[in-house]
Amino acid sequence: METGRRKGFKFSTYQAPEQSVFDKLLEIFTELITHTSGDFDEAIDWLRQLDKEYELTTPEYTIDDFIEDLKKKGYIREEIRPDGSGDGVTLSSKLEQNIRQQALKQIFGNLKRNGSGNHRTKYSGAGDEHTGEFRDYRFGDALEKISLTESLKNAQVNNGVDAFRLTEDDLVVEDSHHKAQMSTVLMIDISHSMILYGEDRITPAKKVAMALAELITTRYPKDTLDILVFGNDAWPIAIKDLPYLQVGPYHTNTVAGLQLAMDLLRRKRNTNKQIFMITDGKPSCIRESDGTYYMNSYGLDDYIVEKCYTMASQARKLHIPITTFMIAQDSYLQRFVREFTEANQGKAFYTGLKGLGEMIFEDYEANRKKRVK
Repeated sequence: METGRRKGFKFSTYQAPEQSVFDKLLEIFTELITHTSGDFDEAIDWLRQLDKEYELTTPEYTIDDFIEDLKKKGYIREEIRPDGSGDGVTLSSKLEQNIRQQALKQIFGNLKRNGSGNHRTKYSGAGDEHTGEFRDYRFGDALEKISLTESLKNAQVNNGVDAFRLTEDDLVVEDSHHKAQMSTVLMIDISHSMILYGEDRITPAKKVAMALAELITTRYPKDTLDILVFGNDAWPIAIKDLPYLQVGPYHTNTVAGLQLAMDLLRRKRNTNKQIFMITDGKPSCIRESDGTYYMNSYGLDDYIVEKCYTMASQARKLHIPITTFMIAQDSYLQRFVREFTEANQGKAFYTGLKGLGEMIFEDYEANRKKRVK
């Protein structure tokens, strides 16, 4: 007699997929290259030190083998240095993208994926994202928007099964949201205070920028992202330049950063526009109309602060909200940010470095759901 076969599920302890030595080293190397602002030799020196301490390699696969594989796989390339002193190593676009992808995974990897690339607004109508809500049919509504199931149900309720008939009064359509595009400018403070007091603040800021860039280009390709840095002056940088970004001996010219950000956004045709500003210090510098600089690093200078408030008000008139991510915890700086935010009617987050990326992601996602007027 044949016994019936039992079907079901067999549960076992999760086993992480085995990672090759190269993949393990690549993950660590990518982190190190971000901290060294793209300095390959310094990153490899750190990797060798970590290898001695944690035995990352094997007798069969050494750091030198890893470097050769980086070349073969197209992550790095050798070039002659300008002084002709020897072969230099530069990062390829493949490695730069890998750095952005790792930043995205680290910062946003645990957060839920959403959407397909466009920003929803709170306005319903003849859009293309379903809301699950219904309304009466109106003249001009497209036929494909009519909910057949709900309309037939109304016909049965209104007319009965025996005398079934479908009239215009029975028709309902499912509401949908318009989808809008978003133009974002991310401002990064690169003043000297971003590396003062024994705390590296610029690396987390770079990671956030790289993750946000990768998020927008892959998940929301219709959106635009411009990145600028501000110290004594402000200038735009390309996404590919982010791993090499360094702090300089600069004061903090917040006004110049805001002027450039608004200038970039004026050229965008999108209705939705916003500015994200990551900073840890007080505004301490402005450039006068004659090209000279007025600087004051001691306390909050009323002249400089008022210029910042004026820029915040101008952005508000242009319907450009500013979200400030304030890394410093000083109470008098927080007071400045509160008044700055009030002038713009924007938002402010007072945070340390921990959770900075998640906050920016959540705010970006939240702004997807509304149209800035």
